[in-house]
Amino acid sequence: MGKATKIRVMLSSRCNDSFSPAIKQTISEIRQGLKKEIEATKLFGRTVFEVWINEDAAPRSSTDDSWEACLSEVRSCDVLIVLANGNAGWAKAGSEVGICHAEYMEGLNTARGKVWLIAQPQILPRSGAEGKRDEAFKAYLSTQSAFRGGEVTTPAELQQRVLEALADAVVTLTQRGVSAAASQRFDMGQALDWTRLDFRRRKVAMETVMSDALADRPRTRRAGSAIILPLGGKLIAVFVHAIPAAFSVAAARELVGRPFLHDHEHVDVLNKAQGPLHLIACHRSATETQATVLLGFPDATVVSGPFGIYVADDVQKVQFTFLNNCRDASQTRHALQRYLEWLEQTGEADILANRASSRAKIVKAIANEQDKT
Repeated sequence: MGKATKIRVMLSSRCNDSFSPAIKQTISEIRQGLKKEIEATKLFGRTVFEVWINEDAAPRSSTDDSWEACLSEVRSCDVLIVLANGNAGWAKAGSEVGICHAEYMEGLNTARGKVWLIAQPQILPRSGAEGKRDEAFKAYLSTQSAFRGGEVTTPAELQQRVLEALADAVVTLTQRGVSAAASQRFDMGQALDWTRLDFRRRKVAMETVMSDALADRPRTRRAGSAIILPLGGKLIAVFVHAIPAAFSVAAARELVGRPFLHDHEHVDVLNKAQGPLHLIACHRSATETQATVLLGFPDATVVSGPFGIYVADDVQKVQFTFLNNCRDASQTRHALQRYLEWLEQTGEADILANRASSRAKIVKAIANEQDKT
């Protein structure tokens, strides 16, 4: 199958709504202007963007209803820019989800990293089934914690924000693609160099990359063996570890052990931050079952993601994350980046920070008891 030669952009929004009660220009008119401007933009003399809006989309076969046609475009586009004014859109008979709501959900489920959200002036509250759909859409938007900047106030500002979002998408997705493709083969380059190392030296190399990657982030600082990282509005003490082979290899796994059992030894760091949070780079991979084995019991929050496995215990407030396939520096940094992005995109960063505050109190209490013995 041949690959597309252009970056496919979809603009998702209501069409016939006015921009705001005071500005009667329709969103459809704004979208059509954006489509022309974006598609006219060239890179080194070459047209690189193709914009899909349903106003001028080609007719579909009779087997495709409008609902599925829109969701199909969401799945196939490279960049989805959602212009949200609180209107959930039309719905199938008996459905409690509007088409705008469904398009946003489908984009996040397909590839969260390709979705950009821009907030428009909100519509006036509606009644009946439409009002219920709108409230459901607004509630869903609030749970996603997507960064959208401030609400735009004019059509010109909306147009500028869309162009900024698209420029950001091109840069961000290119960088992610480079990171993901940086080391697809592990029989050459740095991946081979790391494979040649013995377990202890490989462990040091992996931990050094993680520490340096964390230390490079804004407002981050080192505190002994910990990295103090801003997350969820709090300062979190992060400790890095590495399993230099597959988790199933006992000799490699034992180099890490259960690091959270030693949290009370770092109480000096917890006078400066909350936590700890343990990040464990895995040279190969770890599974949910292996993660719960390390924790010691299965009744915990265990989340599998593209980065690896996140584990949180809501009783002892222990938190650790396995970053999978850390075969070289690029893959290690990429896994860490995807994990931190996931925390922010899902709102889990705030929950992690609150749990870390509780963990710090528990650890300090344990340290006090240890001092008495």
